[in-house]
Amino acid sequence: MNNEIKLEFDAISANESFARVAVAAFVTPVNPTLEEIADVKTAVSEAVTNAIIHGYDGKRGKVFLHCILRERTIHIEVKDTGKGIDDVDKAMEPLFTTRPELDRSGMGFSFMEAFMDDLQVLSAPGAGTCVVMDKRFADVSSGPYEE
Repeated sequence: MNNEIKLEFDAISANESFARVAVAAFVTPVNPTLEEIADVKTAVSEAVTNAIIHGYDGKRGKVFLHCILRERTIHIEVKDTGKGIDDVDKAMEPLFTTRPELDRSGMGFSFMEAFMDDLQVLSAPGAGTCVVMDKRFADVSSGPYEE
């Protein structure tokens, strides 16, 4: 089974919850566990929040969400066309934040890495950022609960 969605929405904080619920609904055909759904929702939330807060820095913009479900794997891209990241390696360090005045913990990329199977961050200053994540869902039908 392959399925694909593309969403574009305003870079405002109210749309973060929309994005996480949309992706959670999108993966339901593969019957993910509650933990897997929570992992995906958290990673999407962090990526979208980063795009809104860091990518656009309070300015108007759009966030682009692209998801492809192939078999039992979801491929997620969260993209902005904002200011980009000067040093991706530094930005991915735990506790690093460029917005401490907003009580940002600097753990967004760490959470994405922890909850997803693969994470890539592609960015260029002045050109925006694309966060690419993959998550493979367990096949619970062949697990210990099958009768």
